[in-house]
Amino acid sequence: MKYSRLTKEQFEELTQEFTNFLAAQAIDKAEWDQIKSEKPEVAEQELDVFSDLIWEGVLSRATYLEFFSKNHIFLFHCFDTYIKSIVLKSLVPDVDFLTKEGLQWLTDNMFTDTIEMKVGKKEFTEERNLSIFQLIQQGSILSDGQLYNQINTIIES
Repeated sequence: MKYSRLTKEQFEELTQEFTNFLAAQAIDKAEWDQIKSEKPEVAEQELDVFSDLIWEGVLSRATYLEFFSKNHIFLFHCFDTYIKSIVLKSLVPDVDFLTKEGLQWLTDNMFTDTIEMKVGKKEFTEERNLSIFQLIQQGSILSDGQLYNQINTIIES
């Protein structure tokens, strides 16, 4: 397996897609039930292959990621061969970016000496999608890039 198996909840959300996946292999519901009961290892392999296909599609379309912690915000913009980052760090230990108040504080103090801002760029050393998957495994979430673009526009002006 290249990525990780989807959760039970994710499979439930993708029931129709999984049905289509099985149908493309000429496996109907009765045959799938038989495979599950008589050849569980084959069923496991099918779940893994389907999971990797879903992950591959999601990761191929991924453009922006975000990761929030108490005192840091990591914003990523993913390109074909590299990733750009903006890292915001609160120099005030009491601020918590995981709260509404912490985010309001960030808005009010964005360009003061209480916020450390770093911009970076890194070439992918592994396959692009695998690198993005690792960021997701570490807690990053896919985003629409609105926050990244707002801050990047300000930085570039």
